Amino acid sequence: MAKLKSRIAVEPFAHFDLPTHHLSISTLSLSQSTLYVGTRNGSLLLLSLNPTPTPTPTPNPPPIESVSLASLSRNVSLLRTVSVSGSPVESIFVLSEIGAVLVLSDGFLFITDSLLIHPVKKLGGLKGVSVVARRFRGTHSQSTDLTDNTSNSSKGQRILDKFGGVRTNGVKSKDLEQNREGNYVFALVIGKKLMLIELVLSSDLANASFVILREMQCFDGVKSMVWLDDSIIVGTINGYSLFSCVTGQSGVIFSLPDLSRPPLLKLLWRNWEVLLLVDNVGVIVDALGQPVGGSLVFRKGGPDSIGDLSSYVVVVRDGKMDLYHKKSGNCIQTLTFGVEGVGQCIVADEENRSGEFAAVATPTKVICYRKVPSEEQIKDLLRKKNFNEAISLVEELECEGELSEEVLSLFHAQVGFLLLFDLHFKEAVDHFLRSETMQPSEVFPFIMRDPNRWSLLVPRNRYWGLHPPPVPLEDVVDDGLLAIQRAIFLRKAGVETVVDERFLSNPPTRAELLESAIKNIIRYLEVSRQKDLTLAVKEGVDTLLMYLYRALNYVDDMEKLASSENYCIVEELETLLDGSGHLRALAFLYASKGMSSKALAIWRILARNYSSGLWKDLAVENGMHDGACVTSGRETAATEASNILEDSSDQDLVLQHLAWIADLNPALAVRILTSEKRTNQLSPDEVIAAIDPKKVEILQCYLQWLIEEQDSDDTRLHTLYALSLAKSAIESFNSESSSQSPDTGRQEHLKTPDIQRESLIQSPVRDRLQIFLQSSDLYDPEEVLDLIQDSELWLEKAILYRKLGQESLVLQILALKLEDSEAAEQYCAEIGRPDAYMQLLDMYLDPQDGKEPMFKAAVRLLHNRGESLDPLQVLETLSPDMPLQLASETILRMLRARLHHHRQGQIVHYLSRAVHIDARLARLEERSRLVQINDESLCDSCHARLGTKLFAMYPDDTVVCYKCFRRQGESTSVTGRDFKQDVLFKPGWLVTR
Repeated sequence: MAKLKSRIAVEPFAHFDLPTHHLSISTLSLSQSTLYVGTRNGSLLLLSLNPTPTPTPTPNPPPIESVSLASLSRNVSLLRTVSVSGSPVESIFVLSEIGAVLVLSDGFLFITDSLLIHPVKKLGGLKGVSVVARRFRGTHSQSTDLTDNTSNSSKGQRILDKFGGVRTNGVKSKDLEQNREGNYVFALVIGKKLMLIELVLSSDLANASFVILREMQCFDGVKSMVWLDDSIIVGTINGYSLFSCVTGQSGVIFSLPDLSRPPLLKLLWRNWEVLLLVDNVGVIVDALGQPVGGSLVFRKGGPDSIGDLSSYVVVVRDGKMDLYHKKSGNCIQTLTFGVEGVGQCIVADEENRSGEFAAVATPTKVICYRKVPSEEQIKDLLRKKNFNEAISLVEELECEGELSEEVLSLFHAQVGFLLLFDLHFKEAVDHFLRSETMQPSEVFPFIMRDPNRWSLLVPRNRYWGLHPPPVPLEDVVDDGLLAIQRAIFLRKAGVETVVDERFLSNPPTRAELLESAIKNIIRYLEVSRQKDLTLAVKEGVDTLLMYLYRALNYVDDMEKLASSENYCIVEELETLLDGSGHLRALAFLYASKGMSSKALAIWRILARNYSSGLWKDLAVENGMHDGACVTSGRETAATEASNILEDSSDQDLVLQHLAWIADLNPALAVRILTSEKRTNQLSPDEVIAAIDPKKVEILQCYLQWLIEEQDSDDTRLHTLYALSLAKSAIESFNSESSSQSPDTGRQEHLKTPDIQRESLIQSPVRDRLQIFLQSSDLYDPEEVLDLIQDSELWLEKAILYRKLGQESLVLQILALKLEDSEAAEQYCAEIGRPDAYMQLLDMYLDPQDGKEPMFKAAVRLLHNRGESLDPLQVLETLSPDMPLQLASETILRMLRARLHHHRQGQIVHYLSRAVHIDARLARLEERSRLVQINDESLCDSCHARLGTKLFAMYPDDTVVCYKCFRRQGESTSVTGRDFKQDVLFKPGWLVTR
């Protein structure tokens, strides 16, 4: 298994030599600031520890033999020595809660006070004890409380009563039961018997006694034992077994090989687990004997003793102490405290489970170690540039919850700076991004030299003070390359260095390192933009980000940043971008800061000088030929300028740049003029005056927008729009007429403006002119008519004559010039007079100007509108030259229709007369009806007697007094029926409902 021994996890702080060579250490017990040492001659020594504040660990610590013994000896002192027995002390249990110590020696249990002041007392009734284990309960354990379980006394228990023992059924008096200060339960192995006892202790240790809680059959040759919750794990030369203290049942966990080392058990306090030693392999199990996690592989031969120190397992053998991490299994540190072959070595850890101290002993001396604080371990690894191991340590501590968020953030910032100075820029930025403590302004000095605008914003965070002050990235790279060259020279001389092996085997170039550094700082600043920063820091982040983009010529990123919402300082970037030729980015930056005039000036320059190579375009990269590339670039400049002008309400600025944009793309000019994004619209008169007279389409689109979208009712604008459309229509008509000529050169020449016009205005100009002339009533038709008088725009003339009310001219154009009979008839229908059709019929029959009569059109008119004409007038109007067979059927139908209309009129007349007579008769009947009123008659409204009062009767036969009649009115009766809205019909001779 890999062994990582560069970490300093523990350091010595105390050293003690036995006062006489006749003593030999057999066991240790460490409790708080006291250390109990048991010797082979049966003595118990009490040592007092005085740990000094933790010093900063030094790289590559020397062996303990080279450490000043005088400095270590000052931290420990011998307080007292007592003799327990004449045999070696095998186990020591410190009961710190009541200030007592329990000792196993010569098969007996002895108890004394923690200061070794009172005489040692032997607990009677127990003999031949080979192994003792105290019961421990896990933090969240649901184990059984054995002290509440009273059971029937055994025969051996009754014998023990004679020697001071206490039976579980309460032979002792109630006073003794009530004076207990605490319950301490232990497991004892006596021969093949496993006994569970409870110590009964009072303020006077001389009266200490015990209660046997349970007896179970065990194995012979028990060497080690641990009691955790309800499970007692015992180790014999044959293997490990588990006993239940509740049921007494046992089971084998696993067996040991024949030639294996003696069994060894160690309780691991941190997670309440047990380590079982099998030769040189440590297997970690839970309270039920089930393996958890991985195994630990120790040095060959296996350890003499095992201890528990925080997240490490401490093993000692042959004067060496190894620290293994419990989860990873790596040996992280090895310390030498004695020569090889020094004899049996012992390690003890704190019984209060704080995990800060451990003590190791040879037969003649004791050395105490303390855990180096986690921060100091991390600092030491960072000083050695063991970054990966430091990161691994931090991840372990983070998983174990031993590092606060503040320390974790501080570590990531510190290791990030160290990695940056070590030329590992990607890894450095990864750690910067994981730090909550680090501020984006801390990387400013790496980009711009001090002093600068943001020098005072840079916090003076030195963190752990392990990295040099920040300098520009160029200096970082130069210093790093110099260190690499020095390391290569030292490597050739046989001197080991801490420079990365990758750099030594394949030294990078300055350009590669600088590019990597800038890319990763860019990555950090881009993420920092999303954070909630102060305004000054935001300005620094965006401005310096633009610096870095320019350094790597990231044109797209520069333009994206400049065109979006940003906090760049224009004054810091103007000269930089202008000097490097990044005019597009500068123009975007001006626009984002509201400096529209400067931005438009740049776009105008780029549009005029694009072919000079002032900026690149995607068309070049796509292999487009030079002419198309220049066109694309100029249109892009015009587009960006139009985006600015669409939002601008500065009329002078808009009109200043309108001309060059219109030259490049008339559609963009129209978008600018018709934009509704601006707060205040432009003055139409100023705009019309500024438009180039040659840009007729732009003027027409603008006027159309004013009239249709802005609902302008200015007659001047309507007239101007009509005149403009009329001129364009005349030009278009003349062009179409001339295009029919065989001169193909002329034809191709005239197609060019048509194509350009189609790109801006989709509909034909004549259609737009006709629609406008018909829909608008605000233009001057006479002025437009004067313009087109000599042209062939007959339909337009008809529309204008119609506006002027000259019906005859309209009919002449429609019927004779355009020969549109349907339109002529429709116009006559709009006039609504029969004489209009007669006038149209006269024009068909007598066209004038030498034209032949239009008999088909006349017949069509007679067929469609003959019913509206007077037959006599038609007959008088018909020409003698008109063939009779063409008009006979039509005239006959006219006469029949005339007679039909006459008879229909007579029928309607007589029906109306009959209804009128019926109504008069019904009215007469109603008025002549008689009503009988007597003394009992009541008003239907106020219920007063009518008597001789005036009264009124409504059509629904309700009778009211005159007073109520005046109040009700003559149209609404007492029932609420309004006879004006709800007419009452009564049968008559004609009306039957």
